[in-house]
Amino acid sequence: MIDRLENIEKKYEELTKELTKPETLQNVNLLTELSKKQSSLEETVSLYRTYKQVLKNITEDEELLKDPELKDIAKEDLKSLEEQKQDLESKLEILLLPKDENDEKNVIMEIRGAAGGDEANIFAGDLFRMYQRYSEKQNWKIEIINAEESSSGGFSQIECLIKGTGVYSKLKYESGAHRVQRIPQTESGGRIHTSTATVIVMPEEENVEIEVKPEDIKVDVYRSGGAGGQSVNTTDSAVRMTHIPTGIVVTCQNERSQLQNKEKALQILKSKIYEEQKRKQEEESGIERRSKIGTGDRSEKIRTYNYPQNRVTDHRIGLTLNKLDRIIEGELEEVIESLISEDQKRKLQENED
Repeated sequence: MIDRLENIEKKYEELTKELTKPETLQNVNLLTELSKKQSSLEETVSLYRTYKQVLKNITEDEELLKDPELKDIAKEDLKSLEEQKQDLESKLEILLLPKDENDEKNVIMEIRGAAGGDEANIFAGDLFRMYQRYSEKQNWKIEIINAEESSSGGFSQIECLIKGTGVYSKLKYESGAHRVQRIPQTESGGRIHTSTATVIVMPEEENVEIEVKPEDIKVDVYRSGGAGGQSVNTTDSAVRMTHIPTGIVVTCQNERSQLQNKEKALQILKSKIYEEQKRKQEEESGIERRSKIGTGDRSEKIRTYNYPQNRVTDHRIGLTLNKLDRIIEGELEEVIESLISEDQKRKLQENED
């Protein structure tokens, strides 16, 4: 571990020197790239330097044990330093785990009402607003790509692009089936109904090398409609793009012009094709991803929202929180941090095995 940390610190120092060179400061793209690399190492280097200082302090206190007058003070100090050492070692082990190459990417999120009819669509709307509020707390930006509103409220389907720092690293655990248990507003008998909505989260692939032949794409254009059914544009600006070989369909109506919607749709289509290709490769090679929480499969039941008991349960890690009213308002931090922590534990265990 120490050798790896020494190499990381050396790399960090090299980057720091590079960032002060005049030729770097004059090249905006290079400056951005090197700054990003340096920033990605900063937390590890800072912790490692603290760790080295703690080790130095331990060595000094061990020498003080030989002094009868300072022995008792040194013992107390050593106890605290040993605790710090263990804590720092645990944190450094986590920071040295292999990074998910997608963690810093933006996210394409798709939410659909599933089993439960109108109530499922209403719940899909509730989930979208939950992620919208959580994104606002994280200073992320949400762009709606396509929204198909339900006549009873909510959405039969809504797709959005979420942009910001580390979006995928936090939202990647949200893929799967979300189940709600509550009394619908339309239920006169007071019975609790169970409905589901599905969530898919995938990284936005901005510079992916995917060849999409023009003859493999079918493009339909139509008049776009906004929230509440109002007209966004009086021209046929909305675009539905179908990739014939895979059957993947992307709809985009958020941009002002047909050309902009086509460009956005093609970008998202490439991301979806790329994700599908990766999934197939993993299946064919039989890759077992024990460290990953869940499969990211739309059908996997990951979480239940029980309104009568104000309870949210994440079935993958056995987490139950009696604060549904706060979670549905976007206070997802405790849920997401618990998922990240459990994922890290499993990866550490896998490394030990």
